[in-house]
Amino acid sequence: MARSISLAAYMAYARRATQAPPAPQQMRPEGELVWGHATDSTRAAALCQITERLSQQRAGVRMLLTLPPDAELPSEQKAAILCQNLPPDTVVASEAFLDHWRPDICLWTGGDLHPALLSCSDNRGLPLFLLDAEEDLLTRSGWRWFPDLPRSLMDKFAQIQVQTEDTARFLRRIGVPDVDIMQTAALRPEAVPLPYNEDEREELATELRGRPLWLAANLHLDELDIVLEARRSVSRLSHRSLLIIVPHLETDTHLIQARLQQEDIPSAIWTEGDMPDENTQVILGMGREELGLWYSLAPVSLIGQSLLPGMKGCNPNEPAVHGTAILYGPNIRKFIGEYSRFAEARAARIVRDAETLAAAVQNLIAPDQAAKMANAAWDVASQGAEVTDRILDLLQDTLDVVGSN
Repeated sequence: MARSISLAAYMAYARRATQAPPAPQQMRPEGELVWGHATDSTRAAALCQITERLSQQRAGVRMLLTLPPDAELPSEQKAAILCQNLPPDTVVASEAFLDHWRPDICLWTGGDLHPALLSCSDNRGLPLFLLDAEEDLLTRSGWRWFPDLPRSLMDKFAQIQVQTEDTARFLRRIGVPDVDIMQTAALRPEAVPLPYNEDEREELATELRGRPLWLAANLHLDELDIVLEARRSVSRLSHRSLLIIVPHLETDTHLIQARLQQEDIPSAIWTEGDMPDENTQVILGMGREELGLWYSLAPVSLIGQSLLPGMKGCNPNEPAVHGTAILYGPNIRKFIGEYSRFAEARAARIVRDAETLAAAVQNLIAPDQAAKMANAAWDVASQGAEVTDRILDLLQDTLDVVGSN
């Protein structure tokens, strides 16, 4: 392609700043280094999961994860991940960044393109791949003075993976050849089932056969009033219904137990070895290590940390992969993209208070009623597996070539 006037003009502007940013506080690790840039927390979590799987196949591989300032780090930080802010998009800062980290490959996700950094990377022969591209993230309003800049930047990438046909059409319209475009499902963390003891599950399933079950998982203590009020409403219509509560913090277990005793609610405290009987109305679990068991038993699950203002929500992929219908509150900003996908597929339902929670549980509590929603949730949660496998193959093949040079 002919030299881009827009890119040349942008790079001339990017050369004006001559002050290098402070040196990174972390040293570059020995061995192979994958540079992954995530435009949001969901893509960051997906890149971390890809790195975890890659490190099982290639000993010593690490990922340099760069994020925009407003993105949250994945909640479970892995040893193979090094986090770093992107440098300012100037030539001096980009060269300093690349000199320090010397990545072997770059996976750039979404968009939010940095022309100087990408151009400097391309000039060094760094293999660049654009994953999960979105049309809205591929241009900026300030680029109106550089009309062919998006097209020039697309030339830097060996392959461009897009979410939608709309984005593919946009790329074709600006001149990207079809051979460079691949349409895939969205890049999301792959749903991995939580572990549980199958013998315990079978024993409980036998003991609870015929009883309508529902689960309040990852419950914040401040959400307890809403859940217990909904339980009373559900119990009036489904006398044998049984609620399972698993608090977000293990330290809240004793406080919830005291509340159940205060209200004289017949309960089985799972961590104390209690088995539910015909009179049990609530099973109280301990924490996250048990969630796989309860998700696999309950046909419908409220995902906590979501009912009250200021909360951020919990990952809906975990319950979905266990075959439970998903209910959630309106305060899920940390996972709003994930919940939107489930809601659009009618795989999850929002509730706002005790009344709407009770109505949703009553509607879904029978396993046959929840099955349709649970199957849809499984379909959504499993979409990430194929994308992850394709990216892993791409990484393996590219790193093999880089290592042989």
